Amino acid sequence: AELGARCLRPPARVAVAKLSSSGAMAQQLPIRFQEVANLVSLGINQQYVSFNSLTMESDKYICIREEVNGQVQVVIIDMSNPTDIQRRPISADSAIMNPVSKVIALKAQNYLQIFNLEMKSKMKSIQMPEPVVFWKWVSPSTVALVTGSAVFHWAMDGQSEPKKMFDRHASLNDTQIINYKASSSEKWCVLIGIKSEPGTNRIIGAMQLFSVEKNVSQPIEGHAAAFTDFMCEGATSPSTLFTFAVKGAQGSKLHVIEVAPGARGAGAPPFQKKQADIYFPPEAANDFPVAMRVSKKHGVIFLVTKFGYCHVHDIESGAMIYMNRISSETIFVTADHEATGGMIGVNRKGQVLSVSLEEQTVVPYIVHQLKNFQLGLRLATRAGLPGAENLIGQQFEQLLSQGDYKGAAKIASESPAGALRTAATIQRFQQAPAVPGQPSPILTYFGCLLEKGKLNQLETLELAKPVLQQGKKDLLQKWLQEDKLECSEQLGDVVKPVDMNMALSIYLKSSAQTKVIQCFMETGQYDKIPLYCEKVGFSGNSAELVESLVRVNPQGACEVAQKLASNPNGAPLDLNAVTDIFMRYNCLQQATSFLLEALKNNKPEEGPLQTRLLEMNLMAGQPGVVDAIFANDMFSHFDKARIAGLCEKAGLPQRALENYTEIADIKRCITRTDLLNPEWLVKYFGTLSVDDALECLHHLMRTNMRANLQVIVQIAREYSEQLTAEKPTALIELFETYKSFEGLFYYLGAVAMNTEDPLVHFKYIEAATKVGNYQEVERITREDNHYDPVQVKDFLKEARLPDQRPLINVCDRFDMVDELTQYLYNNNMIKYIELYVTKVNPMKTPNVAGALLDVDCGEDFVRSLILSVRGMCPAEALVEACEHRNRLKLLQPWLEARVNEGVQEPAVHNALMKIYVDMNNKPEEHLTTNIYYDSKVVGEYCEKRDPHLAFIVYKRGLCDQELIELTNKHGLFKQQARYLVERQDLELWETVLTNENEFKRELVDQVVQTALPETKSADVVSTTVKAFITADLPNELIELLDKIVLHGATDEFKNNKNLQNLLLLTAIKADKGRVMDYISRLNNFDAPDIANIAVGSELYEEALVIFKKYDYKREAAKVLIEYIASIERALEFADKVDDPEVWSMLGKAQLSNAMVKEAIASFIKADDASDYTAVIEATDGAGAWVELCDFLTMARKKVKESHIDSTLLYAYAKCDNWVAMEEFISSPNVAQIQGIGDRCYNEGMYSAGKVLFTSISNWSRLASCLVHLGEFQQAVDAARKANSARTWKEVNAACVEAEEFRLAQICALNIIINPDELESLISTYEVLGHFDEVISLMESGLNLERAHMGIFTELGILYAKYRPEKLMEHIKLFWSKLNIRKLLSSCEQSHLWEELVFLYTHYDEFDNACTTMITHPSVAWEHVKFKETIAKVTNSEIFYKAIAFYLEYAPLQLVDMLGVVLSTIDHVRVTHQMRKAGNLALIKEYLLKVQGDNIKEVNDALYELYVEDEDHVALAKSIDTYNNFDQLEMAKRCEMHELLQFRRIAAKLYMINQRYAQSIELSKGDQDWSTAIQTTADSGKQELAEQLLTFFVEQKNKACFASTLYMCYELLRPDVVMEVAWRNGLMDYAMPYMVQSMRHLTAKVDSLATTTTKMETKAEQERKQQEEAVAMGLADPSMAYNGNALTVYGANMGGGMQGGMGMPPQQHYGGGMGGGMGGGMGMGYGQPGYGGPGY
Repeated sequence: AELGARCLRPPARVAVAKLSSSGAMAQQLPIRFQEVANLVSLGINQQYVSFNSLTMESDKYICIREEVNGQVQVVIIDMSNPTDIQRRPISADSAIMNPVSKVIALKAQNYLQIFNLEMKSKMKSIQMPEPVVFWKWVSPSTVALVTGSAVFHWAMDGQSEPKKMFDRHASLNDTQIINYKASSSEKWCVLIGIKSEPGTNRIIGAMQLFSVEKNVSQPIEGHAAAFTDFMCEGATSPSTLFTFAVKGAQGSKLHVIEVAPGARGAGAPPFQKKQADIYFPPEAANDFPVAMRVSKKHGVIFLVTKFGYCHVHDIESGAMIYMNRISSETIFVTADHEATGGMIGVNRKGQVLSVSLEEQTVVPYIVHQLKNFQLGLRLATRAGLPGAENLIGQQFEQLLSQGDYKGAAKIASESPAGALRTAATIQRFQQAPAVPGQPSPILTYFGCLLEKGKLNQLETLELAKPVLQQGKKDLLQKWLQEDKLECSEQLGDVVKPVDMNMALSIYLKSSAQTKVIQCFMETGQYDKIPLYCEKVGFSGNSAELVESLVRVNPQGACEVAQKLASNPNGAPLDLNAVTDIFMRYNCLQQATSFLLEALKNNKPEEGPLQTRLLEMNLMAGQPGVVDAIFANDMFSHFDKARIAGLCEKAGLPQRALENYTEIADIKRCITRTDLLNPEWLVKYFGTLSVDDALECLHHLMRTNMRANLQVIVQIAREYSEQLTAEKPTALIELFETYKSFEGLFYYLGAVAMNTEDPLVHFKYIEAATKVGNYQEVERITREDNHYDPVQVKDFLKEARLPDQRPLINVCDRFDMVDELTQYLYNNNMIKYIELYVTKVNPMKTPNVAGALLDVDCGEDFVRSLILSVRGMCPAEALVEACEHRNRLKLLQPWLEARVNEGVQEPAVHNALMKIYVDMNNKPEEHLTTNIYYDSKVVGEYCEKRDPHLAFIVYKRGLCDQELIELTNKHGLFKQQARYLVERQDLELWETVLTNENEFKRELVDQVVQTALPETKSADVVSTTVKAFITADLPNELIELLDKIVLHGATDEFKNNKNLQNLLLLTAIKADKGRVMDYISRLNNFDAPDIANIAVGSELYEEALVIFKKYDYKREAAKVLIEYIASIERALEFADKVDDPEVWSMLGKAQLSNAMVKEAIASFIKADDASDYTAVIEATDGAGAWVELCDFLTMARKKVKESHIDSTLLYAYAKCDNWVAMEEFISSPNVAQIQGIGDRCYNEGMYSAGKVLFTSISNWSRLASCLVHLGEFQQAVDAARKANSARTWKEVNAACVEAEEFRLAQICALNIIINPDELESLISTYEVLGHFDEVISLMESGLNLERAHMGIFTELGILYAKYRPEKLMEHIKLFWSKLNIRKLLSSCEQSHLWEELVFLYTHYDEFDNACTTMITHPSVAWEHVKFKETIAKVTNSEIFYKAIAFYLEYAPLQLVDMLGVVLSTIDHVRVTHQMRKAGNLALIKEYLLKVQGDNIKEVNDALYELYVEDEDHVALAKSIDTYNNFDQLEMAKRCEMHELLQFRRIAAKLYMINQRYAQSIELSKGDQDWSTAIQTTADSGKQELAEQLLTFFVEQKNKACFASTLYMCYELLRPDVVMEVAWRNGLMDYAMPYMVQSMRHLTAKVDSLATTTTKMETKAEQERKQQEEAVAMGLADPSMAYNGNALTVYGANMGGGMQGGMGMPPQQHYGGGMGGGMGGGMGMGYGQPGYGGPGY
């Protein structure tokens, strides 16, 4: 109870003090609290930092669902790099990241998905049957889903469905689920929810604890809970503890329960249930727990509350360790923080906070602050924390002195960080006396350690020695297997004499590499050595290891060397040294294998070794190895020139070429084509430059063209594009130079198809011709499109090939047939002409025939040639060719043959007809009967010979234009007239009847006189008449028709309707006076059409006669109304016919002429309501409302239309017929009463509107009407029924204007509850000057149930304007309900400064509050209030304005004000400001408070005050502690001070700043001899020391002279001292100095002599060694080694390996890898030196 009381009360207050203090106390806090990140500063919108949008399943990721510019995004923040923010456009309701991996779970309504972000794939998805209200990862592989009725677990792996764990308890039905947790074994689960208790503000916590194994749930009252695995005292396995916190009506408790006990040893007590009180400060009475985390590292509980308090409790005892507020906002999500063993959380401001134990201070805090020694000791031993060492040591000593060895051993084994597990402790137990009947103390100690865990190295050694001495090797083996002992190399050395295998295992575990390899060698396990070296990364002397192995197992040594060389973690291996070792023992194969493995990375710095490897094998007669190395492309940094030469000599020309770079070497080597792979050689040429490649090709052609031609062609074909880039003809010239047309042919055969160069194609044709490949020549001339046809043609003509088909191909393709024909005919190659036209291209027969005729070839041959082609020849071209040369008759046999074959081609028949016309062979018969010739062509041909034949041809072909021109030209008008009448083509008539036709008159005469009288067809006559009408020949047409229709001889023409129509139409158009006569005489015409045409020609009376004659009443009425425009005649006609349709037409006409009443009467007679819309519109202007009522009454019977009923209702209103209106409303109707009512209201008919709105219960409109009628009480009643803001506003405005304030207030109270209407309502009162009434109204509104912020704010504004004395009381009462920002401007305008400050303070605008108080201090400033406010400002400039204000207004309270802003103010600026004002002394107390920051300006100011106050004690003390000031300036100020103490301070400052001369002079002036001597000694300057010594001699101050010699011993020269002492009789005082000087001089001489002797001895030894080495033929004494000799590979292979590798002499394998290889390898092969000054 006493401990609990201490935990509950004092720690909280102490902790608060600590958090707010600085210095040493702040470092003693038991917790570490820090801000890890700030989400808002990272770009996250703060409104989405909430429980519903943000999730944090672990300390690795934070996931936020955020909406940006209307797009939903999921933001993922990796806490290892918070600035790397990932935004993904995912439309999900919620998202949670996996605790350990980049896997995200998404929820959209009932659909859930799991995605792997790294693999970018969907892992699982599920559609839940009911909404998921909460979900969470309970493990890295399981998601918990909480629905309204149950809890499910959904495994991430596999395809399993969510598994139902348990149903939700009824106690959680109406709660908000805030958390769900499961134990590590997932055998225990807890569901947590909260809810508000009805009637109180208390938040109730409800939990459901579920056991998976028992399938049982238990409801528990609680707010936060957690599971943890805890190793209880005496247990051998962890227990599962369940801890939860609850704040109930009875108090707040923390409970810790063991739900799953772990295994325990015999006699171990069970875990007892713990509970502890949770302390809540008075200011947080409504606070409650919201989250809980248990630190597995330290075994403490972190409990977070709603108000941001953090409680830290020990889980084993439940005791509270610490409590304080860590956040001003609620931390709504938490997780374990693995890095610190604490917890991490996020609050609503977006701060990511972490809390953990401060390991260095928590135990001292518990021990010294809480005085809970047992808790501190238990926590230190359990978590291995420092701070309890003294307690543990005292307890250990006490138990040991009491003989309780077991207890002491237990204390030592559990000591934090093994503080007592030392050699001293072991010695104490070894020396402790044994207790009879009990084991020895040391064995008791070791036994306790073995039970606790693993022994350290020292303990293991001390235990192993006696165990092995007693022969208990098996016991030691058992402990090793149980990992109870710490293996070390020393332990292996102890065990090795007893058991080699056990020692080997110890060496392996302790990583004693050298000892492990020794054991493998001693046991003969050579095969394991390379594997071990590779595995552990051997770091010993690798060369010695390899050399020791090569003697017994060369191959094993090779494998070891390979492993060592390839191990990146091992020590670097000297590859040259290892190679020398192998070669020393004549192991070329192993050396090669080793170097191949070591040099596999092909690094540039390995070039010399690569050269050496290749050189060794080439010189040793192993070219196959080198070839294999090159084949695998292993090396690229060797000496290419050297190796290339060796390869060439060794018979590897291919490898030599690969490494040669000089063109001379390449040309020499490349001629060995018999040893080179052709395919490789082709690829090799691709590596050469263009010039080098061409030069090599020329070289190959010169040396052995026949043998090399094939490969040369391959090379040319492969690299043609590259080799011809600069000079396209380079390769062609290559082959032509050596007259290798065969090579040129094969080369061009491959490249010609890939180029369009005409020269290449011509050269290919030329080469093919040269090699006699005429078939290819024929093919290429036939298929190729890129050669120059003229050039090829000329070449082929000159070549005179035995086969002319290539020439034929060229000439045929490129249209040179004439030249071809002449060439063949002149060279008597007739058969090729026949071959060409019959086999190659019959289509060119016309060209051939024309060419033959041009060279005067006989017609018989040409005719026979044409006949041989038969139908394959194009007739038109052939005819044209012969006709052009006047040889058309030549074709008659061929043409007749074509006709006999049934050919219908016009060209054939055209030519044949021309021949018949010329021969006068029955031309009319042929022209009439032949249907295949072209009439235009033949007619044109005949015109010049016989116009009649031409007319026949044109008539036969319907060649209208040609026929007209022919007849006009030759005066054949009769034939033309007959043709036109028979043709019946109106378009043709139009062309000949135009005025432009000069022969129109002759044609018309022939038509009238001859053509028409001859015809008997009415259609022909009709067509001709239409043509005349179209040609506008009315007079002629009338006479013609009159003669035919009225005086004709046949009835067919008299009764023809078309002719009568034509006659009437022509008369209407040409002679209107005869129309009426024709109407009366004709009876068979189209009356409606003719009448309409008459109307169109304005013959209205004639049209009226026609309509009356044929009884067309409606049309007759229309003529009267619309055209004659006689309403009177129309009215008479209507009365006469009495037709409803006529009456309706008349009504419309009357309506259009504004005869509204007459029109309504006509419509009623017609019983026609179809035009009711027009009637209604017309009535509105005419005012015929009574007549309209009758019309609409008739219309309602026919049409059920809303417009009719609505207009009738309006008409009743216009007539003031209230009886008819009420009867109409009460009867069934479809009138728009609302619309008519609005219309009446708008037109001021309020009484009618009142009736209408009352009938439809439109209270809003009714209220408006009543307002206009002055019935205010009824208007208020109607507004109450309408309950509309607009209506209330209207009635209120009317009542206010009428000064009906009681009724107005009733309306206003229903308006002010709507914030949007408040300002306009107040404006209504203010405009009319009713200020008291509106204030009274707003005061009444404060008591409304729906009173809102706007009412309080507007009332405040009214007070500010009209009643300022009431404002302060109002804002003090209701400041939390005010819109302060809005009220601020009103207060400022009204100069209400005190109220303005109050509002600024409560609006958190502390900057403005302070500014206002400074600006208006007489009204607004109070010192206490100002201090409270300025501590919260954010603008630092206000601090300095406040200082200036206080200097002027309240200077004595300035320091008190500065104390509030001490931590935020700029002390430098304050000092400058006060210095400028000349009031530094006023803030001396302030300067003392901030001097701890050691600021220069502050120190300068304070030290000035000290000087002014002559406070030398404070000044001396301060300059020692705070050294950041202008020391030289201060020294100058103190130097001239009258007080000695200040001058001493000046001397000290000069000394500190190394102004030793000034300091010494100042000390000498004040006779401060000790300071002067000490300053001189500290200066280290010889000159100052000698000057001071001379000064004391002059002052005859012998004591100070002696003191100076002692203090400045190292600075004074002995000769100077001796001289001064001798001259001034001070030898006795100087003798101690001289004795000491002689002693030092003697010691230095002795040391120098010893060093010289050693150097001479070493030089003598080196000289002797060099002489011995010269005698043995070596230049280096270290090479004097007589090892096994190697075989000699050359006559004199050099002077040994002496230069670089430090190897023993071996029968001279090479000339030394260090001092230059010129004397080594070169002598063996006769080359001029390999290498230079050094390799």
